Amino acid sequence: MRLEDERESSNVEDRRGARGVGGTGRRIGIGTVAIALIAMLMGADPSTVISLLTGGGQGAPQSVQQSAQQSTPVDDEASRFVRRVLAKTEDTWGAIFKASGAQYREPTLVLFSGATRTACGVGETAMGPFYCPADEKVYIDLAFNRELATRFGAPGEFAQAYVIAHEVGHHVQNLLGIAAKVQEVRSRASARDANALSVRLELQADCFAGVWARTADEMKAFLDRGDVDQALRAAAAIGDDRLQQQSGGRVVPDSFTHGSSEQRKRWFSRGFETGSVKACDTFSSRTL
Repeated sequence: MRLEDERESSNVEDRRGARGVGGTGRRIGIGTVAIALIAMLMGADPSTVISLLTGGGQGAPQSVQQSAQQSTPVDDEASRFVRRVLAKTEDTWGAIFKASGAQYREPTLVLFSGATRTACGVGETAMGPFYCPADEKVYIDLAFNRELATRFGAPGEFAQAYVIAHEVGHHVQNLLGIAAKVQEVRSRASARDANALSVRLELQADCFAGVWARTADEMKAFLDRGDVDQALRAAAAIGDDRLQQQSGGRVVPDSFTHGSSEQRKRWFSRGFETGSVKACDTFSSRTL
């Protein structure tokens, strides 16, 4: 990736080192957290994971009490990389929305360590990156990047960029009203059907990440040879089947919430190859 000369987004909130999480907020809705199994594998408190994965509609943003004390933001290369990637998503999705006669509302990206409060509840490092529709913020503990490289075997800057782009993809779904419609249907569905809807939502976010990469590179070339392969390795690494195998259990497709490794790779590739939002209609597709 070539981002050294790119601008840095100002929509980044650095809570690393903050103390005093406390309190409760709204719970995280459909499609807003990384696979629950990641949390179990990485040691999260199961009760916290369950509370974040159950209930919770997608309403308007609400104010949230911040941590009691917050350290001075750290201006390090890791945070600068995140700012540049986020800026790249802002410019790209801004152009895509403008081309369709709409205006893109930029999300905020929150860097945290350990745990932090959100409008969707308490977020923990072990949950992996997630998007909260209630406050329109993406939450990331940069420790996840080390886990992605060492534990899940998906190193590289573009693998990290793919993760951010996927979560921004959920923001796009939120702006387009897709997430709210899926949540409404899912609330009346059986557990099996609710999981199936979740998979389609997540695969669409993967596809949107591919659309972003293709469109951003066409606007201004920034990809190097091998970058897309990094994204595909990351997508495969966090497929439901791969995670279930790593946990020592059997693969249960009906329990999938994000899609298999092959499905995640396929839909990112579709977005990248077409560069078309319309090509990302996972809900009308007979096969995933």
